[in-house]
Amino acid sequence: MSDTIDMPLGLLAELTHRCPLQCGYCSNPLELLKANRELDTATWLDVFRQAADLGVLQVHLSGGEPTLRPDLENLVARLAEGGVYTNLITAAVTLSAERLQALKDAGLDHIQISFQGATDETTFRIGHYRNAFEKKRAAARQARELGLPLTINAPIHRLNIEEVPKFVELALDLDAERLEIANVQYYGWAELNKAALLPDREQVSRQIDFVTRVREELTGVLNIDFVPPDYYADYPKPCMGGWAKDAFMIAPDGTMLPCHAAQSITSLSFENVREKPLQTIWEHSDSFNAYRGTDWMSDRCKACPRQDIDFGGCRCQAFAVTGNAAETDPACIKSPFHEDLRAFSTSTTVHKRVIGAGNTERH
Repeated sequence: MSDTIDMPLGLLAELTHRCPLQCGYCSNPLELLKANRELDTATWLDVFRQAADLGVLQVHLSGGEPTLRPDLENLVARLAEGGVYTNLITAAVTLSAERLQALKDAGLDHIQISFQGATDETTFRIGHYRNAFEKKRAAARQARELGLPLTINAPIHRLNIEEVPKFVELALDLDAERLEIANVQYYGWAELNKAALLPDREQVSRQIDFVTRVREELTGVLNIDFVPPDYYADYPKPCMGGWAKDAFMIAPDGTMLPCHAAQSITSLSFENVREKPLQTIWEHSDSFNAYRGTDWMSDRCKACPRQDIDFGGCRCQAFAVTGNAAETDPACIKSPFHEDLRAFSTSTTVHKRVIGAGNTERH
């Protein structure tokens, strides 16, 4: 672990796993939590008080679908009272104009709306929710009328990768400040459906060329963030800016995690905010300290000049491919498992049919 533990700046709060959509690319775990296992209002309010005291400056309210929580306005208000910036991450299909106004009145600072496709047809084919595309567009327009900054999130995979130019047009039409073109990360339901979702290298190359060009053309008009797929990369992404470096997440049942997919590392156990204070978990938890800093790194990574750029990459991916979370991220060209990542991406054990995350009694 690091000799000095910085205080966290960001928190991803997964308020629920419930969701009206059935997106096969969902990165939530296959064992989705039922509503009766979610933290209650009082516990979330206390968690957010602790987070503010700990130094957290920004909270992302996510799920599942966070607007299914009837207490969402109360949670936003508590964060606003503590001077914490709030970002609502929503599919927006259940978000009425009245509810959005109430959230704005409660102190909501920003809204991020996910679009499964850039057309009505694609949006329905992926999310399986009627009129979803128009509901999302209506919510986005309402948000801008209220003066809320808007981010359009476009999770990209084989079923919609050819619509990347249309996503740019959509973001411009909706007066978004930011467009996140995020190639799907294959955990949870997305991992189950990987063989049906992972685009080929040629598709990704065309996407990268287009985004590189249009990002420059739209400088000062639309901020385009691009998250490339690991399977065709030479170097890993700086996952979470480093394990337990300046951010963490809390699952609907209160499990506190260094990253969204950390529970996929079965060699680790994680503590719960119902049982211990946030600061105690952040500073002293074995799971948070397991890959914090650089001491855990292999000699290969310690000698690499990129260690302060990618912070070792993704521990979850290293565990998934090699069985050892301390291994070099296989996305790195210097990893002895780099080619295994290619083979892992086409594993015959993966379902060939896209199965939606909502197709389960646990959702």
